[in-house]
Amino acid sequence: MRFYVNKNAQNNGDHEVHRAICNWLPEPENRQYLGDFAASQDAVREAKKYYSQVNGCYYCCLETHTS
Repeated sequence: MRFYVNKNAQNNGDHEVHRAICNWLPEPENRQYLGDFAASQDAVREAKKYYSQVNGCYYCCLETHTS
């Protein structure tokens, strides 16, 4: 599955990771491609290379959503 991270932080500072199929996927100019991963945990780990505060999307990556 392809994963992206939102370049724009949420109000709490989180940069959310999304699956490509998510209804809440940011617009192309507001997202960064992370790669293809079997699990969102791997995508979150990759996103942390770019942003210190990362969280999985509540709707498509609930297993890594923490706040």
